[in-house]
Amino acid sequence: MTEIPEHLRKRASEAKKKAESADAAASADAAPAASSAAESKIPAHLLERSKSAKSSGGTATAVAPAAGAGTAVAAAASSGDLPVMSGPQGHTQRLLTVVKSGSIQDIKMKPQDKVHTWPHLIVVEFGAALFCTAFLTIFSIFVNAPLLELANANQTPNPSKAPWYFMGLQELLTLFHPMVAGVTIPGIGLIVLILAPYIDKNPSNRPEDRKFAVSLFTIFMMFWAVLVLIGSFFRGPGFNFIFPWAEGLFFEL
Repeated sequence: MTEIPEHLRKRASEAKKKAESADAAASADAAPAASSAAESKIPAHLLERSKSAKSSGGTATAVAPAAGAGTAVAAAASSGDLPVMSGPQGHTQRLLTVVKSGSIQDIKMKPQDKVHTWPHLIVVEFGAALFCTAFLTIFSIFVNAPLLELANANQTPNPSKAPWYFMGLQELLTLFHPMVAGVTIPGIGLIVLILAPYIDKNPSNRPEDRKFAVSLFTIFMMFWAVLVLIGSFFRGPGFNFIFPWAEGLFFEL
């Protein structure tokens, strides 16, 4: 059963008391005339409903408007203790307007995927540098570097190879003139890397949108990786080209 608000119960009880006092005064003067007049004005179905409500002890939740709805609703409320909220011409319907929720203010600024260099980027890079420094310091305390014995100036090892990170440059020296291998080719590579941001101005961070940058980096890495592998594993005494599965390895990792 629907719960009836308290203010409606009070309004119905007040209307009931007024109606009872009016009925008592009218019945004292002309009881037969009042009863016949009431029967002529109140529809029969409302009287039956009020009687059934009194007999069952319950309360109804709505009253349908009919002919003479204003008088009928008031009488039904007074007789059956019904909470009624009647509008103009006795109508009891109420219309509710559904207002769609939305933003009152128009957001003109759109979010951007850019942040300031300081402090957003510098703090992250400085934290990463501190972490790498601490890791290398702790690692070097517990693990010794794989150093060889002291170098003998009277005995040069054959082949004499540079560390792996310089092996690509040493391999270039076997293929080109020292001026070309040591200055020209590395200089061209550095200039291309410096001009890369000005050549490729695509602001996107997605790899599929940065085909030029990805291609340039891939070519550089593959070129240097091939030179390192050849200089490390395919060069023997005299820095001659050999096959490692036939002559063996002349490189210590």
